[in-house]
Amino acid sequence: MANPVNVAIAGATGAVGVEMLLTLEKRNFPVKNLKLLASARSVGKTFKFHGETVAVEEMTEDSFKGVDIALFSAGASISKQFRAAVTAAGAVMIDNSSAFRMEDDVPLVVPEVNAADVFLHKGVIANPNCTTAIMCAPVWPLHQAKGLRRMVVSTYQAASGGGQKAMNELMEQTRAILEGKPAEVKVMAQQIAFNLFPHIDVFQPNGYTKEEMKMVNETRKIMHLPNVKISCTSVRVPVMRAHSESINLEFENEITPEEAREILAKAPGVQLRDDPENKIYPMPMEATGMYDVLVGRIRQDISRDDKRGLDIFISGDQLLKGAALNAVQIAEVLVNGK
Repeated sequence: MANPVNVAIAGATGAVGVEMLLTLEKRNFPVKNLKLLASARSVGKTFKFHGETVAVEEMTEDSFKGVDIALFSAGASISKQFRAAVTAAGAVMIDNSSAFRMEDDVPLVVPEVNAADVFLHKGVIANPNCTTAIMCAPVWPLHQAKGLRRMVVSTYQAASGGGQKAMNELMEQTRAILEGKPAEVKVMAQQIAFNLFPHIDVFQPNGYTKEEMKMVNETRKIMHLPNVKISCTSVRVPVMRAHSESINLEFENEITPEEAREILAKAPGVQLRDDPENKIYPMPMEATGMYDVLVGRIRQDISRDDKRGLDIFISGDQLLKGAALNAVQIAEVLVNGK
């Protein structure tokens, strides 16, 4: 067991912050002292951690004195604001926002893929975008075996990706429609109840959204594949939490569905759900609350004349593997030294 360390959670009252706290407890992370940090309006709220009551404190420049690891999920602007204070205090920031992911000297880590990159940090380690982290767990072992050349992804992203307010909006709109009332759009780009829309984050000059380009650029960095070809379409769907992805893969070498199942059955962070005859396949309803990414619908790409193409479908909890769990796993690598 690693020596206990002092941990702070910045953004402790948000959806991801709450999951970080629960994940630290469930995984018996070696916490010596715990600080829960948020904005002034959250001061006074309390949470339980291993039976003890911990009060939320206002996050200030002085909050990180004596802290070893600071788990951040307070938004990119807050991460940028407090970066210097965290690193000056000698703490390591594990940041869940998009603030630093593409900086050259900031490791971007999915522990099942590139855990060794953790030790290249200069005070900050970045957590990937949720869809990227969820996708990497099953695709990486397939790449190791067969060499990934190209990937086309369609994501089906839950309301949780937009935070607690987006989740509330899905519930409120659904309730309103069932009661014969109009659905109010306040948080998301469009009505989400009984609908879906291909618009997550802002559109870029190339016609892709920022969310879609995160999948492209972050995957290349995490997998150390700067030239791999990736295209993505990101869709918001009326699911509370857990993202799903339809992935078409092209490899350097031939691969059969049977080979893929054998590889994925042994892969860390992955569970097979691949028995369509018995209606067993990945679903966000089942993936919710699970640490592992579910993978199924594994089949040969019949649009090709060879066997270098594969189609898979995955589901993973956006708040866990897509955020809080991945951050805690990075912290575990740090404290265990491997």
